[in-house]
Amino acid sequence: MQMTITAKIKINPTSEQIEWLKSTLDAYRTGCNYVSSLVFETKQLAQAKVHKMTYGTLRSVYFLRSQMAQSVMKTVIARYQSLKSNGHDWTKVMFKKPEYDLVWNRDYSLTQGLFSINMLRGRVKVPFETKGMEQYFDGTWSFGTAKLVNKYRKFFLHIPMTKKIPEASEYTINQVVGIDMGMNFVAVSYDSQGKSLFFNGRSIKDKRSNYKHMRKQLQQVGTASARRKLKRIGERENRWMSDINHQVSKALVERYGANTLFVVEDLMGVRQAIERVKIKDRYETVSWAFYQLRQMIEYKALMAGSKVIAVSPRYTSQTCPKCGHTEKANRNRKNHTFCCKTCEYKSNDDRIGAMNLQRKGIEYIAEVTTQV
Repeated sequence: MQMTITAKIKINPTSEQIEWLKSTLDAYRTGCNYVSSLVFETKQLAQAKVHKMTYGTLRSVYFLRSQMAQSVMKTVIARYQSLKSNGHDWTKVMFKKPEYDLVWNRDYSLTQGLFSINMLRGRVKVPFETKGMEQYFDGTWSFGTAKLVNKYRKFFLHIPMTKKIPEASEYTINQVVGIDMGMNFVAVSYDSQGKSLFFNGRSIKDKRSNYKHMRKQLQQVGTASARRKLKRIGERENRWMSDINHQVSKALVERYGANTLFVVEDLMGVRQAIERVKIKDRYETVSWAFYQLRQMIEYKALMAGSKVIAVSPRYTSQTCPKCGHTEKANRNRKNHTFCCKTCEYKSNDDRIGAMNLQRKGIEYIAEVTTQV
């Protein structure tokens, strides 16, 4: 199975190189907006025709090097094609962020432990940090088209790394783990030994409520500085939540190791379900990064030699894992408890969800391995 992960690599340019990088990013962004204006007016997305319309100007007016001009065209065309394929109206695409798309072995490469990057003034060689990402530089991963990004007064290369990794077979699975994701607990697992792991989400929910309160106050102020602060808060919250999800997914995969089948909920219906939540509580629920956590579990499990499947979450928190009795009254949402009305089995409601997901995983293994 081909797996692609975007590695965010921090580079450490000198003071002189920083100025070169900034000027290149500005020129690239300006070139993208120039090409975007023409594409918007002509609705032309054929690479050859866009090249004919814009290449000379990109070279003589915006002073872009040949390969950079080609990358500008591809970046703009890709953005408009994405606009069309997603069913959006034909609107003018504006490039605001300082970013630059780099083609591997053309615009950037690795030379003697340094990144060689194509700039307006020629190529520069820049050192970079590999802490926690050493595995991506062991020669087994292939590099894709990277994005040079200037954020938080630092420079990063966002590089898609691709590697062929054998997917774990159902025949080699030696344990099944159900993972329930929710608000009271970010994740609750239940394994083949009957043991559970809880990742408390109460403090996370409270912190997100604080972010919500700060957003509301800044939106009411409405000044330019308030809008800038609003943007910084949003970026800070996203970084913090991504870090939480990384920690949880890493802990889960490391706990259970190779040849594990992880069973998670299919999140296709999450938005429809949470639209029944009270409006005052909807921000914390709608914006919760369930899907991101699932993605992280999936790729980490794959790299560890395990497998992830997604199943319907229907009735997983209402069904008794002991006797199978299903009833809405089995679950007390307010107290986060479960008590079967038939056999009186009691437990935490999120743990019940994990138990039922684990049972579905066992049924899946049995079905797959017994097929003739």
